Amino acid sequence: MFPGPFTKGSPTVSLAALHPAIVHFAIALLFAGVLFRWVSLTGRAAFTAPAAAVLLFAGTLGAVLAVRSGTDAHGPVERVPGARAAVGEHEEWGERTRNIFLVVAALEAVALVPAARRWRKSTLVTSAVVGLVGAVALYEAGAHGGELVYSYAGGVGIRSGDTADVGRLLVAGLYHQAMVDRKAGKGAEAARLIEQLVQRAPGDTSAQLLAIESLIVDKQDGKAALAALARFPARPDSRFVRFRVGILRADAFALAGMRDSARAILETLAGEFANNRAVQERMAKIK
Repeated sequence: MFPGPFTKGSPTVSLAALHPAIVHFAIALLFAGVLFRWVSLTGRAAFTAPAAAVLLFAGTLGAVLAVRSGTDAHGPVERVPGARAAVGEHEEWGERTRNIFLVVAALEAVALVPAARRWRKSTLVTSAVVGLVGAVALYEAGAHGGELVYSYAGGVGIRSGDTADVGRLLVAGLYHQAMVDRKAGKGAEAARLIEQLVQRAPGDTSAQLLAIESLIVDKQDGKAALAALARFPARPDSRFVRFRVGILRADAFALAGMRDSARAILETLAGEFANNRAVQERMAKIK
C-alpha cells in the first residue's frame, strides 16, 4: 500500500498519498503559467506578466513535489507484474518536466533582478520558449501517468491504506474481465469470474443480480435464474432494482420457453419505464 504520512522507521514525511492531488495542481499551474507568459510577450493584458511569474514559480514547486511524491508512491505500483516499464516511463517524464521548469523558474527569477533589467525581455522570451518545451514534457508525463492508472491500475485501491479499497478493486477487475470474456463468447469463464465476484460481495444486491444475469447469459439456464429471482419481491422498492429484476425475470421466462409470462412482465415494465430501449427490444423479439 501507499506509505502513510510518515514512512515506517524513518522521520521522513511521505507524500505518496498526495501524489494525485499534487500532480493535478502542478499541471494546471504550469500550463496556465506558460500560456500567460506567451500572452505577456504581446504587450497586451498587463496583468499576465506578473501572473505568469507567480504561476510558474508555484507550478515548478508543484513539479518538484510531484516528483517527490511519485518517488514515495512508486514502490508498490512497480511491483505489480507488467507495470515496471510504465512506472519507469512516467518517472522519467516527470523528472524531465521538473528539470525543464526549474530552468524556467531560474529564468523568471533572473528577469526579476533589477541589475538584469536590460536583458529582461530576452530572458522572458527564453523562459517562454523553454516553457513551451516544458509544456510538451508535462503533457507526456501526464499522459504516461494516466496510462499507468487506467491501463495498469497503478495506485488504484492502495492510496488510502484501507484494505477494503483493494477488495473493491478486485471486484471491479472481476466484473470487467467477466464482461470481456462474455463478449468474446467465453461464457464459462465469465460465469466463473462472476461467481468469484459474488463471493467477494455476498450481501451486495448488484452482485446478486449479476449472478442471476450470468445464469441467463452465460449458462443459458432460465429455470435456475427464476429460482434465484424468487428471493426478490414482485415489486422491489428501488426503481433501479425493480427494473433490473423485471428485465431479468422477462429474460429468464423467455429462455425457459414461457413467452407469455415474459410478455406480461415486459408490458408492465413498459407502463412504468416508457420508451425504454431495453424493454422495447425485448418486446419486439417475443412478438
